[in-house]
Amino acid sequence: MTRGRRPARLALRADGAKLQGWAARGRGARGPGGVRIASNLTSTIRDLKRRKARGRRGLAIVEGVRLVEEAVASGMRILGAVAAPDLARSSRGSAVRGALEQHAVPVEDVSARTFATLADTETPQGIIAVVEPRRWTAEDVSLAGAPVLLVIDGVQDPGNVGTLLRTAHALGARGSIALRGTADVWGPKTLRAAMGATFRHPVLSFDDAGFIAWARRHDVTLWATAADGEPLERAIGGTGNGVIAVIVGNEGAGIRPHLNAVSARRVAIPLAPGAESLNVAVAAGILLYEVTRAR
Repeated sequence: MTRGRRPARLALRADGAKLQGWAARGRGARGPGGVRIASNLTSTIRDLKRRKARGRRGLAIVEGVRLVEEAVASGMRILGAVAAPDLARSSRGSAVRGALEQHAVPVEDVSARTFATLADTETPQGIIAVVEPRRWTAEDVSLAGAPVLLVIDGVQDPGNVGTLLRTAHALGARGSIALRGTADVWGPKTLRAAMGATFRHPVLSFDDAGFIAWARRHDVTLWATAADGEPLERAIGGTGNGVIAVIVGNEGAGIRPHLNAVSARRVAIPLAPGAESLNVAVAAGILLYEVTRAR
């Protein structure tokens, strides 16, 4: 299977380009799937702070100069943005606004006070964009060769989930799989922690039964992280040539029992005496690096 990619340019729906003109007439625009986008971008952004609204609309919000730059560079579909007065005070801020306007993305100016009510950060950078997330499918994840995947089982902290995705992308994992109970990969905090990795790294969502069936169908070998598992240095000698999916679990409860039961190996990272555990993203980084290096 090959990974499909959109052209490396900023894609924009024709209806998104009409947002500014329609706002003046008090009308709305239709977004992906015919979902109505408020003529006032500020109300849309407020709504998209909620996970249910993001799922219903098929949209997300991207905050900060760096993330908006990454969204543009990756070809992310951007429907509109709001800008605070501070944005124009830096050359980088002016440049990112210029890039949006060059691609006909409507940019709405708001006061500093209004922007502060929209921002999700303590020190906002003056730009928030409404984007249409990529809809990754299993066909976007190439299983040719000897790839490594990351499976995230119920990790609830958005910062940890974002760091996991950033780490998986940086270490060459072909894709990541988010299982039930995992924080929204398109939530604002997750996106900031991922530092743009989510725009390029395939992330699939499965329920448990669907994931297990998919793994069996494609002969994916599951490695579960466990404190009482086989020491990593010994497990590395048996990586084989097939697909390996490394599972990391909830910060407190760990990997759920039925996933442990279907895993071919349970692997532990040896720790110094007295050390209780590693952060889940740190542990995933070590495992992904070692498994990839061994292959």
